[in-house]
Amino acid sequence: MAKARARQQPSRERVVVGVTGASGIVYGVGILDMLREAGLETHLVVSKAAELTLAYETRLKLSDLVARADVHHRVDDVGASIASGSFRTRGMIVAPCSVRTMSEIATGVTTSLLTRAADVALKERRPLVLLVRETPLHAGHLETMLKLARLGAIIAPPVPAFYAAPASIDDLVAQTCARTLDLLGIDAPALRRWSEDGPRRRPARRTP
Repeated sequence: MAKARARQQPSRERVVVGVTGASGIVYGVGILDMLREAGLETHLVVSKAAELTLAYETRLKLSDLVARADVHHRVDDVGASIASGSFRTRGMIVAPCSVRTMSEIATGVTTSLLTRAADVALKERRPLVLLVRETPLHAGHLETMLKLARLGAIIAPPVPAFYAAPASIDDLVAQTCARTLDLLGIDAPALRRWSEDGPRRRPARRTP
């Protein structure tokens, strides 16, 4: 009688990272870098529109973005590992998340691997963090966000944390990326916590 196979546990915890064509692709780049630093295995899926945004907003090539991940899945590969709930992950982050992607996830009618992986996170009750990048928002956007929140998604627009006294745009991006990882219970050294670090006091302005 054959012995039952022992269940293989992943050597490292996995996080799925989706990058869409919304403005703010630096958030996806930063999150991938921080996840690597934290020692987690990353599975990346990039939309076609994100490739255009990457070229417009940065000097990076798609190969540079892919190199930051452990595994890269084509957006049209609906048979990839991350399309199945049996593939264990710690959760998924979509950064940035376009309104189109957000809306597709909300309906459950997914047309790409990116939105299918997000749907998997929801159905398996795993954390799904959406860095929705859009403003201003009309009633339809807000209703979609409410629906997603009720489904279990975490809606986390990349709002600057000025209490951390950022000295540069890089500081603002790093704080948002670190806070995003925090939502999955992942520590990032760049995160400034209010209760632990407190606000930095700025020198008083001189009156003219």
